[in-house]
Amino acid sequence: MSALPRPTPATAARLKTGGDCLRFANKLFKAGGIAHGQGFVTAEEESLTLMGHATGLAWEQLPACFDRPLTAKEKAAFLGLVERRVFDRVPTGYLVGEAWLGGLRFRVDERVIIPRSYFVELIPEAIPRWLPPAAQVTDVADICTGSGCLAILLAKRFPKARVQATDLSAAALEVAALNVADHRLAKRVTLHETDTMTALLQGPKFDLILSNPPYEPEGIYRRLPAEFKREPKGSLVSGQDGLEVIRKLLTQARATLKPHGILVIEVGGLRAAMHRAWPTLPMLWLATADGSDCVCLLHAADLRRALPSPGARRGR
Repeated sequence: MSALPRPTPATAARLKTGGDCLRFANKLFKAGGIAHGQGFVTAEEESLTLMGHATGLAWEQLPACFDRPLTAKEKAAFLGLVERRVFDRVPTGYLVGEAWLGGLRFRVDERVIIPRSYFVELIPEAIPRWLPPAAQVTDVADICTGSGCLAILLAKRFPKARVQATDLSAAALEVAALNVADHRLAKRVTLHETDTMTALLQGPKFDLILSNPPYEPEGIYRRLPAEFKREPKGSLVSGQDGLEVIRKLLTQARATLKPHGILVIEVGGLRAAMHRAWPTLPMLWLATADGSDCVCLLHAADLRRALPSPGARRGR
């Protein structure tokens, strides 16, 4: 970003109101070509979020600063955040230390991927359609939980369920524990440091296993914008073809689902790769608002028919 000049004191002096600062930030964001997709879809959303953090104003209070002069402290804080966003490519979620998903606030930092998932559309209605009534759903798992956001959304959607949340990263689970405590769910959400479901294989069977696992192939990861490379690589990349974690998860889910249970996985751009890898496995692709339809629902019975049991001997 050396070709793009950093704001100078003279630039800052010309910016008086909150509106002036927001317009400047939006122009700089667009000139700098920042990448969205980590919880935000526009420059305007990101600049407003940074303004709220710099001024201490809630989202609904932000219009109050559009026409008033910012204090020197507020302006310096805001412009400092804008510089880090543009020139250091630090994602906004990390700059403000939080992200919102499904109307809930979650703490985030560089230990976890920033929450974003099509599951926020599907947990309220689309997924429960394939399960018994919510009061009868007693055992749920969130695999590769990261910040714990999906485990928390699941606990709120299925109020009688015990939720087991796993992650290979001890650092990520530290953040997840803070979020579980913030939402007062420590008695119902249990965190496990484990590879996919390994620590859960001897426990109770599950009505629902949900996962937004790492699924980017190595080659795709190398081409991602710099912002995404600020996130933990292990939360994004899954081998050369993107299916490394999913392969293990399917095998483990086969052994841990109740007879009526379902496995639901978000797979990004791997829909065709999933069908190539498991051509005999029936896959239901759940509709999402943007038409990407990249969330796959699998039934326990189909997994058991299509996948060999872990102890089965293969023919020569």
